[in-house]
Formats: sequence, C-alpha cells, structure tokens
Amino acid sequence: MNSIEQKMKDRQNILKYLSLMTGDEKHEPSSISTLDAIWVLYDQILKITPETVSDEMRDRFFLSKGHGPMAYYAILALKGFINPEILSTYGNYDSPLGYHPDRTKLDCIEISSGSLGHGLPIAIGSLLALRARNIRGPAHWVLLGDAELDEGSNFEAIAFAGRNGYAELNTIIIDNDSATLGWPGGIGKRFSIEGWEVSEVDGRDHEQLYRAYCKEHPQKPHAIIANVETKSGSSRRQI
Repeated sequence: MNSIEQKMKDRQNILKYLSLMTGDEKHEPSSISTLDAIWVLYDQILKITPETVSDEMRDRFFLSKGHGPMAYYAILALKGFINPEILSTYGNYDSPLGYHPDRTKLDCIEISSGSLGHGLPIAIGSLLALRARNIRGPAHWVLLGDAELDEGSNFEAIAFAGRNGYAELNTIIIDNDSATLGWPGGIGKRFSIEGWEVSEVDGRDHEQLYRAYCKEHPQKPHAIIANVETKSGSSRRQI
C-alpha cells in the first residue's frame, strides 16, 4: 500500500471512529476543529508509541482544550494506543473515555483536562521536573483553544516560558475566533512580545502544519496559530 492509499484508509478509519462516539454533540465542533492538528502531530512528529507511553524520554502531548476530545480518542485508536472497540462506550458511566480526558483511566493521556487554562502550566511543570532530574530532550506539545487564552494562568505561563527560553515547549492554538474580547494585532503578537517563536498556518492544511511543527526555534518556545473556519465560514466560529 502506497502512502496516498494509506492516508485515504486512515482518513476513512478516523471518520468511522468518530461516528462511533455519540451523546456529546454540543462539543462536536470543538473536537473536529482539532482533528487535523492532532493527526499530523501523532502521525509525523511525536516520538511516542503504545509501547513507550511510560518511557521518560517520550515526547509529551497535553490536550489542554479538553472539552470535546472525540478527535483525540479517534486518533489514539488509529495509532494503537486504545482499542477501537471502546469508542462506542464514549461518555458511558463506566467508560474510560469521558467527555473530558481522564489520566487515571488511560495511561496514554498525559493530563486530565477540560477545565481550561491548565495544560500550558502543567507542561512547563513537566519540563522543569525532567530538568531537575537532568533529563533534556523530550518535546512538550500543548494544544490550546483561542478562548482558553482568556485564562490568567495562560498569561503567566506564556510570559514565564518565553522569558526562560524553553525550546522543548511547543503550543498549538486552534483559532476559531471564539475568544470573548478578541486579540488586537492577532494571537501571535501575545506570544511574540514574550519572546516566543510564532508561526501561523491553516489549521486544515497538513503540509503547513507539518512545516510549522518542524520549524527550528533554538532557545525559544514555539507558538503555532492554527486558523480553523467552520463549514459556514462565518466570522464568529464555534469554540
């Protein structure tokens, strides 16, 4: 099977897996907005496998945008981290697949999330904990929503990481224009003034996402602004 055929098969399986998860329709747009960004990350970038989820040298992914994790679960199933058969239990009382990810139920998930504003500070804490043990190298990736940047904890984390030059730290901000007050000058400006490297991409374009993920940013953390439109293309999009 060539690479194009494999990608088509993977896409079909992701759509199939997404269709198995029902009952949380209000968060479906939030989940779908992250699909391409997470897919490229797990398919081509992250150094982690189902066998290395406990390896200290693994890369780490923090889904801070934890409401609506259906796309995340579908990709974890496609990549062999979880059994696809449990996708149909999504949201059930005794299911490991909650409406918000739960670290205590799946060892392939770095953090329990859904309460916004925690992923970036926790990722910085993880990075510092490794450094305290003389472990350097594992990349830390955090996926945020643009409205999540309204949280004060993220303001502090952005400033702290930028001033300290944590090059292992990468953030992907899904920008669907849902921040309450907006971002004069653009979201990237908020990061760049604090010393971050900034890239802006089409959040549905896999080539752009891949190039941004691979961009070198020595002595700086990297913020990737992934712009995502709704199907309607309206200026006010779903979170």
